Amino acid sequence: MVKLVQPPMRDSHVSPLICRTMNVMKLQRFAPARNHSRLNTSRFGERPLWFRPITIIKVAEHNSGSGLDELETLAQKKIEIYQAVEGINRGIFGIPSAKKSEIESLVKQLESLNPNPYPTLELDKVGGCWRLVYSTISILGSKRTKLGLRDFISLDDFFQTIDISKSKAVNVIKFSARGLSLLSGQLSIEASFKIASTTRVDINFENSTIIPDQLMNVFRKNYDLLLGIFNPEGWLEITYVDDTMRIGRDDKSNIFVLERFDDNNNS
Repeated sequence: MVKLVQPPMRDSHVSPLICRTMNVMKLQRFAPARNHSRLNTSRFGERPLWFRPITIIKVAEHNSGSGLDELETLAQKKIEIYQAVEGINRGIFGIPSAKKSEIESLVKQLESLNPNPYPTLELDKVGGCWRLVYSTISILGSKRTKLGLRDFISLDDFFQTIDISKSKAVNVIKFSARGLSLLSGQLSIEASFKIASTTRVDINFENSTIIPDQLMNVFRKNYDLLLGIFNPEGWLEITYVDDTMRIGRDDKSNIFVLERFDDNNNS
């Protein structure tokens, strides 16, 4: 999804692809209602992350003998990941090493249950709109200060929309600037991709834009820094994908956990 590359800035404008409604829920399983006192609204939805519905999907046919147990395990691992990432702002501003180890252990466990081990042979499972839940990419120290991300500007949702028919992907990073009358805006990065193997795609940066102009004025001095953080150029290994969750690892050893986003029901 992201490689720290700083290509030249272009003036082209990206219109983010429309997130399509994905009616994928076959069977809903809710996390146990623990910690009722924490039923506050999450930035990722109206319920806390651990209380969201988990889709139970079909695992590989050769495991059908113990299929029910594996379905239960897969659903539980998703719940545990949501619980682990709650309240850490996707990890973008750094997290304690113990928390990082916990999340990465859970990610590996879910990867080992991947029901679609050859995702580039079934790109329809990858296409559509996704929202970032967790990433090991971080903005720390002087980078965070230069970008005004300590007090002045807030990072909101991160979206990735994949159009498999055009071999295109658009990453959209949303911002809000409290000092500009609660101005909202976004950085959009458009890229193309091609299949490199049954699990890997090569990604090429095409163009980027920031809207509105007031937000571009805020980032103009450090635009190369901002683009270098979020530019997806490189390769991405798709290590897990099902109807509701996707995990990827890039050529800079970053991990990305994304959830499928239904624009009609979650916006």
